[in-house]
Amino acid sequence: MNQARRVGDDRAGEGCALSDIAAAATTLRQAAHDKTQRIRQITSQVKMLALNARIESSRVGEHGRGFTVVANEVGAVGEAIAGLAQELEADVDGRIVGLQEQVSWLVTRAQGERLVDLALNAVELIDRNLYERTCDVRWWATDAAVVACAAEPSTAAAAFAEKRLGVILSAYTVYLDLWLCDLDGRILATGRPDRFPGLRGQSVAQEPWFRQAATLASGDEYTAADIRTEPRLGSAQVATYCASVRQDGEAAGRPVGVLAIHFDWEPQAQAIVQGVRVVPEDRSRTRVLLVDAAHRVIAASDGTGLLSERLRLELDDPVSGARPTKDRKGLVAYHRTPGYETYRGLGWYGVIVQGAG
Repeated sequence: MNQARRVGDDRAGEGCALSDIAAAATTLRQAAHDKTQRIRQITSQVKMLALNARIESSRVGEHGRGFTVVANEVGAVGEAIAGLAQELEADVDGRIVGLQEQVSWLVTRAQGERLVDLALNAVELIDRNLYERTCDVRWWATDAAVVACAAEPSTAAAAFAEKRLGVILSAYTVYLDLWLCDLDGRILATGRPDRFPGLRGQSVAQEPWFRQAATLASGDEYTAADIRTEPRLGSAQVATYCASVRQDGEAAGRPVGVLAIHFDWEPQAQAIVQGVRVVPEDRSRTRVLLVDAAHRVIAASDGTGLLSERLRLELDDPVSGARPTKDRKGLVAYHRTPGYETYRGLGWYGVIVQGAG
């Protein structure tokens, strides 16, 4: 993470240096224009003097013939200088325009690379966070109280398991609730029965996350579901992770249940997208997003479009890239989840949308 931030800062510095070059080129172009305009004014004065000299020489007749020759030469020199000034301005102007175009392209590329780094930074942070969730669920599925309740359900076993799950939740505040389910999808125990009452005995057998978890081959495996709202938890946005509860808590033991942990997604994700290091002068025109594999917005720094907006991402490269916005005045940068340790990710993307400056 720190390395990604340093690279982003370096590229921001490159962008500033290139912007300085672009500004200097603009200043140089204006200076060249001003100087050639001054040359034109002087040559105009010279030509006017030459014209006046010819008029005066014609008045004196034969005696002014020699001066006429000089006046004509002065006029010719003025014409030559004027032509040279025009060529110089066209040449300098053309070269500076070319330089400005190159610098503009380099600025855009540097800015795009910086935004890609920021997009990667956002999705890496969430990957590391969610990797910890996969560790939590596999660990807690081996808890003795959880295993005992799943293996031999009873009122007493459920009460003890709920007490144990409540202790876990008191230490891990990023979770809304923990549910222990039997193999038929019936909730046996929860971690917050006071906050979310009446869940014990309800069936989750038709939930996609449960059906997927029921097929896990060992206690070392886990499932991770895409972000959704959970009506049983006050319609909160959750990321649900599941692991098998196995006989005697052994990874290779016979499955006796499923433990589902519901990560309190919205506040955690919001902290990440709002914490991405966008320079203050760009923050008002920058939107930091996390989107799932279907390009549905699952987190946004401006808090809009959550679970309802589908971003139209044109992916020239499926891993990362930057391209102009539809109005071609800004940039859209993206980076796909690289995963972390045993968490491979769900094909999510970090996305930065930056409007015109």
